[in-house]
Amino acid sequence: MQTLFKRHQAVILLRVPDLDRIEWYGDEQPLTKGMSGTINVLLPNGQYHVEIKDKVGNILCYAPCNEEDLQAA
Repeated sequence: MQTLFKRHQAVILLRVPDLDRIEWYGDEQPLTKGMSGTINVLLPNGQYHVEIKDKVGNILCYAPCNEEDLQAA
């Protein structure tokens, strides 16, 4: 399977992930498009497990994202 992103690659969210599928790591904060993240794992269904970070670089949450919802940073 051909993938666009690799593990540990920096990405930018183009769309907010489904709030029901988010795994919060710290305090829940509002997510917006344009937030930065890092590819954690490629899931078996073809989605990416993304580690989403705040402006300071602290981990906020983990969320599954489609390839078209992400942009390389």
